Amino acid sequence: MNVSNLGKSSVIPVPFHYMKELTLERNPANRHEKTHTRDKPYICKYCGRGFSSSCYIKIHERTHSGEKPYICKQCGKAYCDPRSFRKHKATHTGEKPYVCKQCGKAFSSSSHIEKQKKTHTGENPYVCKQCGRTFSHFISLQIHERTHTGEKPYVCEQCGRAFRESSTFHRHKRTHTREKPYACKQCGKAFSQSSYVVVHQRAHTGQKPYVCKQCGKAFSYFSSRKIRERSHSREKPSRSGKKSYPRD
Repeated sequence: MNVSNLGKSSVIPVPFHYMKELTLERNPANRHEKTHTRDKPYICKYCGRGFSSSCYIKIHERTHSGEKPYICKQCGKAYCDPRSFRKHKATHTGEKPYVCKQCGKAFSSSSHIEKQKKTHTGENPYVCKQCGRTFSHFISLQIHERTHTGEKPYVCEQCGRAFRESSTFHRHKRTHTREKPYACKQCGKAFSQSSYVVVHQRAHTGQKPYVCKQCGKAFSYFSSRKIRERSHSREKPSRSGKKSYPRD
């Protein structure tokens, strides 16, 4: 068929079997039902892990192949899935369009605000069948279940070390590449983890969120508060000059 001869109102025919699969795949109800039935017909050819959706396995297999089709125009950083790519773009713009109605805290992604909402409601609908522990998100349950099964699907190609979580796996890879994608907006210092930037920025803002319960002194770092609290419980010299120890 010559596509150039088609008019604007013309439609290129799609095979029925493909259209049926595409329609079922895009239907949120069908995807959700598979979370209950545990139906995972799509198997990763690299590690054998099963998925309920063809789009999920496509994204997962990129963690093995290294394919990263989503590239940031501002910094050149590439991603294997669109969700991570959107989250990254928000770090450049600073945009946080998702606001929690209960506490007013703003987020750059819809998944983050959903997590925040459940901290208010206390909702934990996902239950581990082995130990009964409950979780607010299905992905949290999946990661937890690996502590029972011992499954570690994320394997480092350079050193062979395996991980349960993709986030831990990606942090580990940076120990090989020395990549530091998270930069301080005030001084430009770069870090390998986003949490390191948060802690570093307190040097600029003067924020001290960790307060000693015994004396009220505030600290920028959790470790500093811990050291302070230990100083209160340490041995103190008595009037006789002998060391006295805290009673049990």
